[in-house]
Amino acid sequence: MSDRVREILSWYGSDNPGTRANLARLLTHGTLGGTGRLVILPVDQGFEHGPARSFAPNPPGYHPHYHFELAIDAGCNAYAAPLGFIEAGAAEFAGRIPLILKLNNHDLLHDDKDPLPSVTGSVRDALRLGCAAVGYTIYPGSAHCTTMYQQLREISEEAKAHGLAVVVWSYPRGSQLSKEGETGVDVVAYAAQIACQLGAHVVKVKLPTAHLEQAAAKKVYESLQVPIKTLAERVRHVVQSSFDGRRIVIFSGGPKSEDKVFFDEVRAIRDGGGFGSIIGRNSFQRPKAEALKFLQTVMGIYAGEIP
Repeated sequence: MSDRVREILSWYGSDNPGTRANLARLLTHGTLGGTGRLVILPVDQGFEHGPARSFAPNPPGYHPHYHFELAIDAGCNAYAAPLGFIEAGAAEFAGRIPLILKLNNHDLLHDDKDPLPSVTGSVRDALRLGCAAVGYTIYPGSAHCTTMYQQLREISEEAKAHGLAVVVWSYPRGSQLSKEGETGVDVVAYAAQIACQLGAHVVKVKLPTAHLEQAAAKKVYESLQVPIKTLAERVRHVVQSSFDGRRIVIFSGGPKSEDKVFFDEVRAIRDGGGFGSIIGRNSFQRPKAEALKFLQTVMGIYAGEIP
C-alpha cells in the first residue's frame, strides 16, 4: 500500500477495519491504484434520465454487462449503479472490480423542482452482491432535504456497522435555488460540507462555476477575496470546504462534451487538489474503443503522465 493511500485512510480513524479495507479497495484498484486519485464509472442514467437518452447513442450500453466490461477494461477504480444493473452482472464479474450500489434514485416521469428520490436498494443488498460501498444522493436546497438527510444518516450508520464505505452524491437542487445557483461555487462548497457532516467517506459534486448564489455568502467571498476566479481555484475551495481536504472529493463528468473541454476540466480538478472524476455519459455513450482511449487520457492526466 502506498504512503498516499495510508495517509488518506488515516483521515477515517473512527471507522472499523472493514470500512477502511473497502476504502482501500477503491483507492488501490485499477490504473490509478495507489495514487490517491479515482476514476469511477457510474451508470444510473437509465433510471435517472431514461433508456433512450442514456443508451441510444451507443446501443451496446443497453446490456448491463457492457458497463462492467468497460469499467474493468478501462482500469477504473470502481463501478457504480442501481440495484438492477448490479444484480445483472455481480456474479459474472465477482471480484474483478469494486462495486458501489446506488441506494436511491429519481426518475423524470414525474419531475419535481423539489425532488425526493426513492430508496431503491439496501445495505443488505450491497452485502449480498459483494459491494465495497453504497451510494446515496442528497439534494441540498430541496424542500425534502431533511427527509434525505435522515435517510442517509440511517443508511450510513448501517453501512458503516457492516464495514461498507459511503459515497454521497451531493447535488444542490430546489425551488429556492436558481438554475445557475445549483453549480455556484458557494452552493457546491456548502453541499460538499453537508455531505461530509452527514458522514460521507467520498463526496461527489458537480464542478463549480464562479456564480455566487447566496447574498450573505457573497459578501464574505467578496470582502475576504476568496480565490474563485479559475476553475482550479474553485475546486480547491470545494476541497477545502470538505474538512480541509480530509475527505475524498470527486467531481461529476456531466453531459457528453467536447474532449478538449473535458480534459481541461480534469486538469483543473487535478491542479485544484480534487481526488478524481466520476464519469458516466462521457464514457459509455461512445463506442467502446473510443471510450477506452478517452478514459486512458483522463487517467494519464491524473497520474501526471499527460500535462
